[in-house]
Formats: sequence, structure tokens, C-alpha cells
Amino acid sequence: MEGSFTNQQGTPAPAEEQQRRNDLPEGLWRRGDGTNLVGVPSGFIAGADFNAANRPLHIAGVREMNRPLFRMLEQTANETEAGEAFAAYMATMFGLSPRPSAPAEGERRRYRTSYLRLLRGWAYDSNSPEGAVLKGWVESRFGLFPTYHREPLRRFDGQAWGRYVDDKMGSRFHNNAIFSQLDLLYEYAQWALRRGAPDRGPLKLFRGVNDFDEHPIVERIDKRWVILRLNNLVSFTSERAIASCFGDCILQTEVPLAKVLFLQTLLPRHPLKGEDEILAIGGDYLVRATYW
Repeated sequence: MEGSFTNQQGTPAPAEEQQRRNDLPEGLWRRGDGTNLVGVPSGFIAGADFNAANRPLHIAGVREMNRPLFRMLEQTANETEAGEAFAAYMATMFGLSPRPSAPAEGERRRYRTSYLRLLRGWAYDSNSPEGAVLKGWVESRFGLFPTYHREPLRRFDGQAWGRYVDDKMGSRFHNNAIFSQLDLLYEYAQWALRRGAPDRGPLKLFRGVNDFDEHPIVERIDKRWVILRLNNLVSFTSERAIASCFGDCILQTEVPLAKVLFLQTLLPRHPLKGEDEILAIGGDYLVRATYW
């Protein structure tokens, strides 16, 4: 049953709770002030106005340096063929094909991380080291700093930020040109979303939450509509019922195509299939919040 933007008992949250929710982190966490590789000011990307504009973004040089991939994709007949072509290209470019269970005599076993391994880690726990690498990629490419990793991130000199940096720079998940793999995944998603429909509108998506520690309120529009500051990478689903499995409060918003990193139709086999999970770049979003 839907309700207004109040607590689960149907009464407005206490004034001190509302104040706590509205206490936004200071400094760079108030804006997208990092450098980026997409040629649009990070502050604009971070704002709700960017979402309404639904303008395209591209990471500099990725398509130009991988023209064979996009020529191959244009020759595919459907989503399944495109997904197989992309997976094969990534396996060849980054050595992701299955390897023998034991190395040959005298050969050292080499761990090669992959975009699929990061997606698997995110599916298990978005605050895992794999999740930190994904958030670090958004920080690097779009200039949006994460606002949450295990706990709220509010200071560069705080312990929470230090733990986030340790996770995102760990050698196990930060090798094999992993940011380049994610660049290609993003550009493939952008190609697939606009294939045959260059003027396609934003996606109507949902997210279930139980509290707003991870999503501070920037502005309250009315009883149901608010602007929330979402983490720099966040999970959504296209099914409201699925969102309800993850929290009693359902956030409904429109995500521009340019902020979509991954959705289930991109690949025939991937770790996020079971929950119809969609990964999107965060920032400030106009959200309709109701209780299930």
C-alpha cells in the first residue's frame, strides 16, 4: 500500500530526524567537482537538471580506439548476438577466456580481474572491494565522488575515506586495465540503449530502502517528491515489486540513458540477472518516495 513520505507508522519524522537527514556532507561532497573524461562539467552531471536534459555522454577516446568492436556490433541482428560479440571482444582484448585449472610447469598463475568479477562482487555487496573499484571508476571518469562506502563519506582526511581508498586501490581488483574494461562496458551500454532509438527517453526505475543514511535529502518538494543525493554508483530495478524486497520505502525516479552503466539485457550471461539489477551513475535525483 502506498503512503506519503513519512515514517512507516504514517506520522511525520521528528524534527531532529529531519534535520539529520538534511545534513549534507560539506565541501566536494556537495557537488561533482572532480575532473572527468566526458567533456561536461561534473557539477552539471551531478545535478537533477542533467537528468531532466537526458543528453548523451561519451568517455573520451573509447569508441575511437575500439572501432572494430562497434563495427562488429553494428552487424549483429539482435541483442543476443550483440552481447555475444561484446563478450568475445572483451575476452580477446583482456585475456578473459577460461584458463587451465593448473599452470604449466614453470609457469606462474596470473590473476586477471574482469568487469564480470566486479559485477559479481557488487551483486554480493556493493560495499565490497569490488564495489569500491566500481565507485572509483565513476569518480575517475565522471568526476562524482562516492558519498557512501560501508559508512557515509564526508572528509578526505577521515578514516572512512581511507578505507574506501584502500579498497578501491587493492591490487587484486585493480589490474588488467580494469578501468578500460569498464569504459568499454559503459560505451557498449550506451550503444545498446540507443540502437535504433537515438531519441529514447529516460528509464523509469525503482529502488527499495529502509533509511536515508545513504541518501541524504537535498530538497523536499512535497509529501511524496524529494531530491535525494544518491551515491556515485547505485542499483535500481525496473520492477517495483523487486525493489520492495530491499526496503519498505520505494524510490521511483527517471534515470537518463547516459547514466546507465549496466542492465540485464546487455549480456546473455552475467551475475546480476536474478534481481533485474540496473547499475546507474548517481548524483541528485528527483524521486517519488512511497511506502510499500
